[in-house]
Amino acid sequence: MPPEPSFFAELDLPPEYCRYQDEGCELGESCLNCRLPICIYDEPRGRQQWLKRERDKEMIRLFKKGKEVKELALMFSISQRTVQRALKKSLTSPAPLPGRNGGQQ
Repeated sequence: MPPEPSFFAELDLPPEYCRYQDEGCELGESCLNCRLPICIYDEPRGRQQWLKRERDKEMIRLFKKGKEVKELALMFSISQRTVQRALKKSLTSPAPLPGRNGGQQ
């Protein structure tokens, strides 16, 4: 006797037959209108990496305005060494060249 289908079994319907509520995330109100080319939740540790990049951008901006490493470490609740690594990484990396990895054409 074959097993009976479960009443609570999830159906694998094509997208056009599913009701999808586009709730977005902290970056935008809608996934379909997101400014990012790839969703931060689709990449492993994507949200964590995105938050770290945003933090680093803000640290660089404040450092260029005259904040010291010690002040930045206190502001962001991280070690001075972490601030130094972020500044070194961003200030020594060259800008992407047009037509090369990451460049716009």
